[in-house]
Amino acid sequence: MVGPNSFVFLNEAGALDRRRPGGGWDDPQRSKLWRYNLDYFDDLNAENAQTRREWHSALLAGWLEHNPPGRGTGWEPYPTALRIVNWIKAVQDGFVLSPDALHNLAVQTRWLSRRIEHHLSGNHLIANAKALCFAGAFFEGSEAGAWFERGWRILARELPEQILADGGHYELSPMYHSLVLEDLLDLLAIAQRFGVGAHLRSLIEARIAPMRQWLSTLRHPDGEIGFFNDAALGVAPTPAALEAYAQRSGLGSIAPPADGLLHLQDSGYLRWARDGAVLLIDVAQVGPDHQPGHAHADTLCFELSLGGQRVLVNSGTSEYGTSPERLRQRGTAAHNTLTIDDSNSSEVWSGFRVGRRARPQDLRIEASVDRLTISAGHNGYRHLPDRPVHQRTWRLDGNELTIVDEVSGPVRFAEAHYHFAPGLQLAVDGTRGWAECCARIVLQWRVLEGTARILSDTHHPRFGVTLPSQRLILSCDNNYAALLVKLTERIT
Repeated sequence: MVGPNSFVFLNEAGALDRRRPGGGWDDPQRSKLWRYNLDYFDDLNAENAQTRREWHSALLAGWLEHNPPGRGTGWEPYPTALRIVNWIKAVQDGFVLSPDALHNLAVQTRWLSRRIEHHLSGNHLIANAKALCFAGAFFEGSEAGAWFERGWRILARELPEQILADGGHYELSPMYHSLVLEDLLDLLAIAQRFGVGAHLRSLIEARIAPMRQWLSTLRHPDGEIGFFNDAALGVAPTPAALEAYAQRSGLGSIAPPADGLLHLQDSGYLRWARDGAVLLIDVAQVGPDHQPGHAHADTLCFELSLGGQRVLVNSGTSEYGTSPERLRQRGTAAHNTLTIDDSNSSEVWSGFRVGRRARPQDLRIEASVDRLTISAGHNGYRHLPDRPVHQRTWRLDGNELTIVDEVSGPVRFAEAHYHFAPGLQLAVDGTRGWAECCARIVLQWRVLEGTARILSDTHHPRFGVTLPSQRLILSCDNNYAALLVKLTERIT
């Protein structure tokens, strides 16, 4: 909140217009996600929330007045679940709910308990179960006990499936992984605060440690998450904030990821690091088959940081919904990977839908004293004539990274896309090129096979944010392209 009726959600400023029907709470001129954020009541527990308690009390009273049970966006299950948790958290911090608000909180929980989002599963179902556990611990009586028991049973069923053996959340988005990790830390806190759910505590504690390690592995040297599938900064708590929360909860510290190669086998991600260079590679499925709603067509993409600075980045996520821009950001060309015949490797459509999808195959990792080779393919273009297969190899020799793309079958129109972080200016001289920032060459490359060109591009590190950037496109000659990237010093 930036004023009594003013907000900034998704980097978009807005205000409650009391003159509109329903007091402006469900203004159709605002995106659905913006309205969701309005109904979450996150600011009750935000930084310096105590200084805004008068605003919060008035806002909550207005919500009660204009949002009768079951009507409007605010009563959809997901915002209802988040609001239940936020109201209870605020009470634990000294915020006083009126008798009407307490009654309404119970009504919200009763309403949610009959509309659990089993059809969506994923992070939504975890959020629903968390809200039932919060309300069940907060209230007294048999109905509250039943809420807690139901929430616990959902978690007992879902967590073994949703949290993979390597600690990754099965939607394979570092952003949603962070949100689910926060959910589990909150559940641990509520169990500690109210002294309930010893079985719940043991269930979630067993998964928090590998989740923390997974998040640390998929983090860039700048401390923030990589942009794989739906991912943006400023939505989930930062990895550092989650780590501090875990340590405040008595869980101790975790070791930072070691240099060399780390393979998150169940999730399908790899991390290689050395001398300030960090390479994150995606050889993962697009997500769980029954719920790939946050998936992008990004199979065999990667990101690269050098000297603590992001250099090669996927394009990020700036909006949800069903706009052409949403579809473009989910498409293959918005990621550091290869397109064939201008097609997407997985059939992303609508806002959260995937039809046919790429399946990674033939992952091979070969390591010697002075060389590391990682190769994999995928069958996402099998719908095209002659069923071409994209095969990509990352080869690390000393301070050089070579990316080789091959396409099987007859010659196709294929292009490898390399997206550079905002603020980097690209230049090319024949087969050589470089990325420069503040009169300093950050990265240099040499085209070994293929034809290179540079295009203007956009990058989307946060919702509601579009930054100018540049993209290097390497056209495959005879179904083959290769780019050598210098990780330190100059290319000779």
